[in-house]
Amino acid sequence: MSADVQTVRADDRSRYEGRVDGELVTVLAFVRRGDVLDLTHTATEPAFRNRGLAGAVTAAALDDVRQRGEKVHPSCPFAVAFLDDHPEYADLRV
Repeated sequence: MSADVQTVRADDRSRYEGRVDGELVTVLAFVRRGDVLDLTHTATEPAFRNRGLAGAVTAAALDDVRQRGEKVHPSCPFAVAFLDDHPEYADLRV
């Protein structure tokens, strides 16, 4: 199901939003500090958990961060674990 999630960056809400069929199902919140995004919280609606959606949104967010020339500091436990498990994003971490 993770392939069906559409991820957008909502700067006005300081988060990445993952939607399935238009429904908001996962968010990755951040706090901007210059060109560094502190990844502070990941949440998935209970009915959509265990489908890989948080990982898909996190990967899409990190791809977007890379494209924008930004960096991340993960303070959310999920984001920390995701970055630990995905060394292809190590260059984004500060």
